[in-house]
Amino acid sequence: MKKEKMFGFYRVFKKDSQFIPFLISVFAMGLAYGIHKGVIDNYLAEIVSMTEFDRGVAEFFRELPGLLLILILAVFYMLSAETLYKVGAVIMLGGMFMLGVVPPSKLLVTLAICIYSLGDHIQLGMKNTLTLEYAVPGQSGEALGYQNSSNQIGHLIGYVVIVIAFLFIKGDSPYRFFFLISAGITAIGTVASIKISGKSETDKTKSRFYFKKKFYKYYMLEVFYGARKQVFFTFGPYVLILFYGASASVISLLFGVSAVAGFVFSPIVGRIIDKLGYKIVMISDTIILVVVCFFYGFAHHIFPMNVAFVVCCVNYVLDSIISLASMASNVYVQDIAENSEEVKATISTGISVNHLITVFIALFGGWIWQALGIETLFVISAILGLCNSAYAATIKTGKKA
Repeated sequence: MKKEKMFGFYRVFKKDSQFIPFLISVFAMGLAYGIHKGVIDNYLAEIVSMTEFDRGVAEFFRELPGLLLILILAVFYMLSAETLYKVGAVIMLGGMFMLGVVPPSKLLVTLAICIYSLGDHIQLGMKNTLTLEYAVPGQSGEALGYQNSSNQIGHLIGYVVIVIAFLFIKGDSPYRFFFLISAGITAIGTVASIKISGKSETDKTKSRFYFKKKFYKYYMLEVFYGARKQVFFTFGPYVLILFYGASASVISLLFGVSAVAGFVFSPIVGRIIDKLGYKIVMISDTIILVVVCFFYGFAHHIFPMNVAFVVCCVNYVLDSIISLASMASNVYVQDIAENSEEVKATISTGISVNHLITVFIALFGGWIWQALGIETLFVISAILGLCNSAYAATIKTGKKA
């Protein structure tokens, strides 16, 4: 049986390209991230003793490379996409190894997280560029799908590894041991990255900001979405750990369920956007968000703690599903853009705008939780969602100059 029939990616990638070591590296980095993500929140809470505010500060520095990415890529614009991808892998390896060996000092652990995030964001900026370069003409979308699937499957396996491992772990949890395992897998991904040859050009749309008046509403939507998303991404798991005492295996299981839910519901949400229109989806998803935020912030006032914990877990998964509605804003950009290059440039700038607000939400979110309580934090998240919907209601559908 031909490889093209056995494995679809042989059909969508160019035969003479470096797609095999590339996909191996994407999968390995995804697996390493899944193991790391499955225990990092518990490690920060239980071993490093980070408070709510400390967690926000750590997240501020983790997100900072994302904000600076467009400047970093501009400075190293002379390097090929393959070279930048390799540089990102080496930096990720350094950060993950550092996380596994440094003592549980807030400063050193935050520095390690920041280093790892820098490499991760550099690779993130190159993944799509290399995928599109290696794809057979006319098969770019499917090629991007294979790349994303390789990464997501790695994440899911990593979460499952943590869940299974903690079934057999008794006593103190060896969190740093898992970071060293993650570093070893990252090393495999780095070796695969180094085997990638070629001199593909970097994506020119990522070398500068692209602002145009007609996309102003899209940028504002990214501000509101980035702010409300960051509350759940940073503090959602931390609420379950600090407030309800969730273990690393429970958190990993929750991440795994959210990943599967995202995989299942992503095409469904996409079809809803196509059928109802991006404007209706951007407005209506907030109704569910307000319910999610209410129960996440007030469940412990309504239910017994064990029931409130389950309610919050369900709402965490619900939030991961309604977050898929953010695809609607990309469809909005496509609707008013003149061409595909303008779409890519605008969405790239939107990502930077998104990071601009998330770094500050991470920083001040921890302070709000510590000073005013989780109720206030999630009320603010709901208000940001309502602002997003109110602003989306001002959008005029159809192509506008």
